[in-house]
Amino acid sequence: MRLGLMRFLGMRAVVMRAVRGTFAGAKRLRVLARGGGPALLWRAVLTAALVSAIGLLPWLSRTDPALTVLKARAADRDPTPEALGAVRAELGLDDGPLHLLGRWLGGLPHGDAGTSWVSGSEVLPGAVQAFGVSLLLMSGALAVAALTAAAVCARTLRLGARRRLGAHRPGGSAAAVLAALPEFLVASVLASVIGVQLGWLPALGWYGPRWMVLPSLALGLPAGAVLGRMLDDLLPGAFAEPWASAAAARGIPPASLARQAVRRCVPGLLPNLGLFVVGLTGGSVAVEQIFDIPGLGRLTLHAALAQDLPVLQTGTLALLLLAAAAGLLARLAARPLIGPALRAGALHSLHRPAPPAPRALPLLYAALLAGVIGLGLPRDPLALDTFARLQAPSPAHPFGTDALGRDVLARVAHGALTTLGTALAVSAAALVAGLLLGLLPRLSGPMADTVSAVPPALAGLLAAGVAGSGPWTPAFAVGVVAWAPLATHASALLRQERATTHLAATRALGAGRWYLLRRELLPAVLGPVTRHALLRLPGIALGLAALGFLGLGAQPPSPEWGLLLSENRPYAERAPWALLFPAAVLALLGALAVTAAGGVRLPGRRGRPAGRTGPPPQPSRPVVPRQSPGRPGPLPAPATAPAPASASPTDER
Repeated sequence: MRLGLMRFLGMRAVVMRAVRGTFAGAKRLRVLARGGGPALLWRAVLTAALVSAIGLLPWLSRTDPALTVLKARAADRDPTPEALGAVRAELGLDDGPLHLLGRWLGGLPHGDAGTSWVSGSEVLPGAVQAFGVSLLLMSGALAVAALTAAAVCARTLRLGARRRLGAHRPGGSAAAVLAALPEFLVASVLASVIGVQLGWLPALGWYGPRWMVLPSLALGLPAGAVLGRMLDDLLPGAFAEPWASAAAARGIPPASLARQAVRRCVPGLLPNLGLFVVGLTGGSVAVEQIFDIPGLGRLTLHAALAQDLPVLQTGTLALLLLAAAAGLLARLAARPLIGPALRAGALHSLHRPAPPAPRALPLLYAALLAGVIGLGLPRDPLALDTFARLQAPSPAHPFGTDALGRDVLARVAHGALTTLGTALAVSAAALVAGLLLGLLPRLSGPMADTVSAVPPALAGLLAAGVAGSGPWTPAFAVGVVAWAPLATHASALLRQERATTHLAATRALGAGRWYLLRRELLPAVLGPVTRHALLRLPGIALGLAALGFLGLGAQPPSPEWGLLLSENRPYAERAPWALLFPAAVLALLGALAVTAAGGVRLPGRRGRPAGRTGPPPQPSRPVVPRQSPGRPGPLPAPATAPAPASASPTDER
């Protein structure tokens, strides 16, 4: 009898849980139907606009697609009118871009993505294979990025878990330098040193797990440094929350406390992690070129240069679907990590308990960078000396010479004027756009996912087609994409800030929307997003350098840094100084940008302690106990004031 009653109660509990789960699922579907419908429609509109722009790429660039396809098929074939006419008739170019786009879209529901204009083979099997290779490479790069981010945050986690964080300055210059290194430069060094000279790992091809190590390191090390810096910026605020103090008082192990702190900070980084997933899949064009990897980024680059529209549209559509899936998963995973506190408005702000103490280290980096530029500006960056080709550093040429005998120091200094100026302008515009669009997550979320799916080479080609080729075309191409991670970071922080207790209290006191926006929300996200923008400043310069490396930016003999690295990369073994010195200056820029985010202090000046944020404490007044009626109390102790350090004779009298 008792056993039957227990089984009945157990079945009843199972049924009740299933009913509650059904109602919860229905509620989520209603919420998705109310809020997800417009966002899904907006995402579809953006996808259609991007695919249509790609279909118009040959006509936007004002080039003859028949000539480009003929040169891609056979470079030595003469472009006679008969040959060009045959290509136009074969591809149906005379029907116009809308007819071609409609024919390609009509075949997608049937699993037909068309045939390649260059090779004549089916597009879908090759695109699926390249997509699988890129996903495998992305998984390896994510593993390396996770280990790198853990190494960057290890000191903050150790000190915070043991309640000894204090005025610890998060991160360090090493992480900033690692984040500033270009992916193609890391790939070139790894391929030439580890792959060729030492022979430890293969440097070319894609035939097994061993061929995956070096490309994963080249992609994962800079990405992990950026993620680690962002996480390290949030951890002090998490360790300062009341739950961390209560857990430490109850004797919770430091390892468990560190895990919970990471869990508290990860929801603010998950949307950016989704952008990293898409960027590592489709944006690894230079790395795939160096290691000869048949990935999706390399496939779309070749298709964009050859104007092979079916291949280019299929690859871009695959990246857009991956971006949508990654963004949706990142947003759905943030809610279970935070828990019911997000819905109940019981979160605490992840502000720093005290801003990090300013330091003089940025002044040292700025002095070094200014010294390099000042020494190189009087030199001629275009002077040729064929008798001084690939010379080692010397008093006459402190950074050595390149393959044409030009002074590397002069080219680095003159290139800094254009590269740094353009990078600063693009970063400032991206910061403003990111903050404004971060206030509108339903508008900016699909836009950020869409623009992050565009490979840099394709963005450069589209920018060149719309704005024309010019010195500001690479800046326009990078700026179109640079705002996306900042807006995603701002919207993620705003989502948590709206669920904080102090904001609910301020709203209950009658504060309006504009007051909350100006006094609470914007001050809460301005600091972290600005530090994120400074961390991205070398990345902006790297984006310009990557376009120069791919031949879409500045053209010779310009001393632009990307072109400088691209020209000297083939001579990395014979003349490593021609490649290492420009890379060192670029890393110095990254260290300057990241360390300047914590403030600057002039040498010899002592500021207030970092932990003290209010006015200096006043001397306490003596407390006199109250005397009960009819009962004498103890005599009060005499009040003693602290004696001054020095007294003048007038004060003594």
